[in-house]
Amino acid sequence: MKLIRSLYLHNGFYVYLASASVCFLLSYWIPILFSIVWIITVVIIVLFLMDLLLLYRIKEPVKARRLLPVKFSNSDENPVPISITNSYPFKIEISVIDELPVQFQKRDFNYIAALQTNEIHEFSYKVRPVERGEYIFGFLNIFCSSSLKIVKRKFKFQNEQMVAVYPSFIQMQKYDFLAMSNNLTEFGLKKIRKIGNTSEFEQIKNYVQGDDFRTVNWKATAKTGHLMVNQFQDEKSQPIYSIIDTGRVMKMPFNGLKLLDYAINSTLAFSNVALKKHDKVGMLTFSKTVDSFLPAIQKLTYLNTILERLYNVDTKFTDSDYGILYAQLKRKVTHRSLLLLYTNFEHISALKRQLPYLQAISTKHLLVVVLFENTELDTLINEDAEDLQAIYHKTIAEKFSFEKRLMVKELQKYGIQSILTAPEKLTVNTINKYLEIKARGLL
Repeated sequence: MKLIRSLYLHNGFYVYLASASVCFLLSYWIPILFSIVWIITVVIIVLFLMDLLLLYRIKEPVKARRLLPVKFSNSDENPVPISITNSYPFKIEISVIDELPVQFQKRDFNYIAALQTNEIHEFSYKVRPVERGEYIFGFLNIFCSSSLKIVKRKFKFQNEQMVAVYPSFIQMQKYDFLAMSNNLTEFGLKKIRKIGNTSEFEQIKNYVQGDDFRTVNWKATAKTGHLMVNQFQDEKSQPIYSIIDTGRVMKMPFNGLKLLDYAINSTLAFSNVALKKHDKVGMLTFSKTVDSFLPAIQKLTYLNTILERLYNVDTKFTDSDYGILYAQLKRKVTHRSLLLLYTNFEHISALKRQLPYLQAISTKHLLVVVLFENTELDTLINEDAEDLQAIYHKTIAEKFSFEKRLMVKELQKYGIQSILTAPEKLTVNTINKYLEIKARGLL
């Protein structure tokens, strides 16, 4: 029974069978072929039995492993390595069919290779998840055939392996490196010139070329006989909160990823950069109620706590209550802080309804409202309108785009900072805004 379940016919068998059938048909007009066809049929049967013997005489001739990581990074290309060992005493051809999680909706996975005797063959493929959660891999199926190409033997390995998909830690690591390197502009991160002098005094040092003459310490210069300057460092341990709206407006997808997931990925990367710059980071998620709150703490290991909390965040199908947000911030965030609010308003009227709460929050904290551009409208705006319906679509698209810019002006009118960004550029623009605020000493 086990043999039957693992036995499959190779495509080559059908080629042999089709050839014999054609010969049988031709023998109706060419009788001499009839005897030859029977000989060919016997040869096919013998080869069939020989192929069975070759493939089944060894109990475990093939070993395979799928080397899954503990977790995948959401919205990134994650490699899945596979290792296959051939213990047959002859060369084999393999076909690998991996049963991917249902979330990928991929049912045509097939990898083909040839393995020599005792060869260990390694390869990998990449998957890009767009939802957080648990992903279950099914069987790793290996179909082996000999050079006779009549039958195939199926092997199954590693059923129901689970991988958890977390917010994009690959993106976090990338921006962690970029924020500390000198190549920021290549990736969209800007070097912000410091405005004014709001930094904390660190030490007095010898003047070197390039130091600001305004920081010369004349008393120290007179004492030492050498030009001395005051050295400052950025103010540290400033509280920074990422606030994520989990209402229905954040369920809109772009490139397969919800706005909520863009916000979550940005929160993780931004929090990492802020911690490396010695600031305190915290987070809050809300919709009808405040779902999650983490106080601002300056500790690198705190990033794991933020990561675990972000893993379970999901959108709701309700409108968010900004009154609840204001009350929670007033009660729990008692020091002036930088608040990055990830939300989305599709109409100016929706913003105006929440504006009193945003104003109240901004009187005590430095509030930055992050709004998303609807990049799907760019195609409609940029294409030529060829008929009346296309003109209507183009006009409505331009109206929505204009309203987004109008929202930014409305927020500026009340002294509220804002970021209007395409979803895929969210992380870069958020970090840029943070660096700008730090450089200008606004907090």
